[in-house]
Amino acid sequence: MRVFQVQGVRGFQLTASRPRALSFPASRLFIHCDRFPEEFSIIVTLRVLNVPAKRNEYLFTLMAEESHNVLVGLRYSPNKLHFLFWSQEHSNGWQTRVTFRNVSLSDNQWHTLILAVSGQSFSLTVDCKVPNDVMVETPFPTSLSVKRASFYLGNRRRRKGLFTGLLRQLVLLPGADATPRICPSMNFKVTTLSVPAILHDLPVKPASNEVLKYPYETDMKVTLGSRPPCTKHEKAHFWFNASQRGLYLCNGSTWISMLEAKKRLDYVEEYQNLVTNSETMGLEVFTIPKVGLFAATANRYTPPGSAIYKWTDGKFVPYQNIPTYQAQSWKYFTIGKKIFLAVANFERNDRGQEYSVIYKWSRRKEKFVTYQRITTHSARDWEAFVIEGEAFLAVVNHREGNNHNIDSVIYRWNPRTGLFETNQTIPTSGAYDWEFFTIGPYSFLAVANTFNGTSTKIYSHIYIWLSGSFQLFQSIPTFGAADWEVFHIGDRVFLAVANSHSYDSGTSMPSNFYAINSSIYELNITAQMFVKFQDLLTYRYLCKKSRACILRGQGYEGFVAVHHLPTVGCRDWEAFNTTEGSYLLYSSAKEPLSKVLKLKTT
Repeated sequence: MRVFQVQGVRGFQLTASRPRALSFPASRLFIHCDRFPEEFSIIVTLRVLNVPAKRNEYLFTLMAEESHNVLVGLRYSPNKLHFLFWSQEHSNGWQTRVTFRNVSLSDNQWHTLILAVSGQSFSLTVDCKVPNDVMVETPFPTSLSVKRASFYLGNRRRRKGLFTGLLRQLVLLPGADATPRICPSMNFKVTTLSVPAILHDLPVKPASNEVLKYPYETDMKVTLGSRPPCTKHEKAHFWFNASQRGLYLCNGSTWISMLEAKKRLDYVEEYQNLVTNSETMGLEVFTIPKVGLFAATANRYTPPGSAIYKWTDGKFVPYQNIPTYQAQSWKYFTIGKKIFLAVANFERNDRGQEYSVIYKWSRRKEKFVTYQRITTHSARDWEAFVIEGEAFLAVVNHREGNNHNIDSVIYRWNPRTGLFETNQTIPTSGAYDWEFFTIGPYSFLAVANTFNGTSTKIYSHIYIWLSGSFQLFQSIPTFGAADWEVFHIGDRVFLAVANSHSYDSGTSMPSNFYAINSSIYELNITAQMFVKFQDLLTYRYLCKKSRACILRGQGYEGFVAVHHLPTVGCRDWEAFNTTEGSYLLYSSAKEPLSKVLKLKTT
C-alpha cells in the first residue's frame, strides 16, 4: 500500500502484488458474533480513474475460504455501482446483485458513497446528494454466517478486477442510518466518518535539495531540566520535564506536548477576594490578544454599574466601569479582527428605555466603547456562535411586563452594515439561558425555559440548524431550568441542565421548594436524541451560606462529588488558566464579593 495526495486529499493506493496481502479474517471484525448485521451501512471515500467500458473493479469482498462465491461485495463499472450478496435462504444459493445506475465515478475526482441496507431496501447516496433507492425481491439475509470468511480490500481473491484508484476510507457500520450522521457536510466529496490518522496530516515538503529521512534515521535529542529555549535551532528537539512527567517537541517556536501525565485535582484553596460594585449575577473571563486576561462582572445595581477587571501581577484589578441596568450576564466574542462584549440588561434605564448593549474594543483607547444597542425584554443571556462562516448573536428575553411567554431573538451579523440584524425569533417561556454546540457537521441551540406564568414544570427545547434556520430537534421536561452546559468525554457528548425549583400556582409550596434534581443527558447516536444519563440533587442559592461541589466522572458510577466548596449565594462559575496555574472564579448574588480559587493538582 502507498499513500498519495491528490487535490489536497490523501488516499491509499492498493498496489500489492499478491491480493491476499490485502485481506484479513472476518473474525477480527466480528469478535462476539459470527453473523453479518441484518441492517448496516457502508461508507466509502474514493477517487476512481477512467475505467474501460467492459471492466469491473472491486472495492471489497467478503468470501468464505472454501468457496469462490462472494458473500458480500461492492464493485463498480463505468456509470454503475453493484452491491453483491449471497442468500441461501431466499435465492436458492444464487448470488443477488443490486445495481445502481447513472453513478458517474470515473471523473478523477473524490467522491463519498453511503450505502444503506435494510431488508429489501437499498439506498445509495453520492456526495450527500439525493439518495438513489432500489427495492429488490430478495432481501438481505437475516443470518449470514461469516465463519471462516475473510475480507479482501480492492480485489476478489484474484488479480482480475483489482481496484486501481485511491481509497481514503472504507467503513462498515451497524444500522442503516449513516447518511444523517455525515450529511450535510461542508465538503460533500470528502465527507469522512472514520479516516486513518495517516491520511489527515499533509506531507512535509522538503527543500529543493533536501531528502526526507525516515523516522528511524533522524537524530533524536532530548533535553532534561527546566524549560529550554525553542527556536529554529532547536526545531525537532525533545524536552523531558521530569517534575511534570511530560515529553515536549519543539516546532521551531513553541514546545508541543507529545506525552503528558494527567493532572489530578487534589484540593482547592482561596486565592483572592474580588470586591465587586454590587452583587454579581454573571461572569465572563476572556483574553484579548497582546493585551491580557480580563474578567467582566454583571452587577445587580445600576450605580455604579458593572466592572471589567484585568489580571495584573497574579491578581484581578479594576480596569473599566460600564453603566448597566441590573446586568445578568456578559458575552465575549470576535468577528474577524473585531472584538466585542455584549451585556444583558434586565431592567430599564433612567429614561424608561429597555435595551441591552454590544460594546466594541477600541485599540486606540484600550477600552470597550458602545457599539450597538438592541431592544430586549428583561434579557438574561447572550450566546455568540458561527455557522457556515456567518456570525450570529442570540439573546434570551425573560419576560415583558408580567408576560413570560415571549419571543427570544437570534441576530445575524450583516457585514455590509456592520450591525446585527434580526434573523429568527423563537418562542420561549421565562427563558434564562442559551447554549450553542456542534456535533459533527450539525449545529444545535438549547434554551432553558424557566416559567410559563403558572408553573416551572415546562419543556426546554433543543433546536437544530437546517436550511438556514433553527428547527425543533428535541423537547426535554425541566423544572425552572436556569442553565444548559454541553461537554465531551472522549467521543461521548453530554448535555447538563441546572433546574432551579419546582413551583405550580395551583398547588401548595413544598417544604423542599429549592432542593431539586438537575440532570445530565447523553447523546444516543442510534436513537438520534439525548437520553437521561444521571440525576443530581442540587440546591438553588437561597441563603447567605451554601456549599458548591466539583463532580468527577467515575465510569459506571456516573458523576460523583469529589470536592465541596463553601460559597456565599453562588450564582456563576468561570474557569481559566495562566502561566502560574489553573483557577476558578465564582460570583456571589448575595454580597459584593466574588472569589478566585486556585486548583492544586497532583
